[in-house]
Amino acid sequence: MHNQQIETKNDELENASPYEVLSWARRTFGEKLAIATSFQPTGIVTLHMMQRIAPKTPILTLDTGLLFPETQDLIDQLELRFNLHLRRIKPRQTPKQQARDYGDRLWERNPDRCCHIRKTIPLRDALAGFEAWITGLRRDQFAGRADTAIVSRDGRSGLVKIAPFANWTAEMVWRYIHSHDLPYNPLHDQGYPSIGCWPCTRAASADGDSRSGRWSNQSKTECGIHLPAPVELKPESIRV
Repeated sequence: MHNQQIETKNDELENASPYEVLSWARRTFGEKLAIATSFQPTGIVTLHMMQRIAPKTPILTLDTGLLFPETQDLIDQLELRFNLHLRRIKPRQTPKQQARDYGDRLWERNPDRCCHIRKTIPLRDALAGFEAWITGLRRDQFAGRADTAIVSRDGRSGLVKIAPFANWTAEMVWRYIHSHDLPYNPLHDQGYPSIGCWPCTRAASADGDSRSGRWSNQSKTECGIHLPAPVELKPESIRV
């Protein structure tokens, strides 16, 4: 799709339901469409809807080697329940190899670089060959996502990026999950509204936004995969 077509389609789908957006995405991109999810609540709703639309759509999930056991259990459960066409995307280095090359606990000293190694590069490689990808971004998650488009050009991969739930709220997502009796990560019931890697995720403060528990005590709010251009990394040699 050309950029003008993307802008036009984004305007057309602004008030469409997520199901309608997902259906359009499948009709338009067919087998060149992928879903990227970390199995947050919005991702689970996406997977459930896609069972009716295109159940064999490739599902990409980043297995960083640092996921909570609860997250791994949820992925296994949903893979079996939905018979997902799941691709677990792993970094080129294990956590031990990363520690050998960059020092222990890189996520504390240079979280941007750690995310670059364990998330940004693996997803970039996994998206090669696709024309569009679906993400669970929502405008209500925090201020930095308030302008999320339904359909846009991904500044990193150059692919069409689709956020069917951009104008949904957390309340709408949870209402859907409960009404369809869908499984979800038990950490959500323990004060974790957003769940990433275990070293960088904490329970959120009562007055914080939905991502206030991510990279606590850091200015960081995004891993990098949703930023339009690469973050500026600290001057360390990188071997990936």
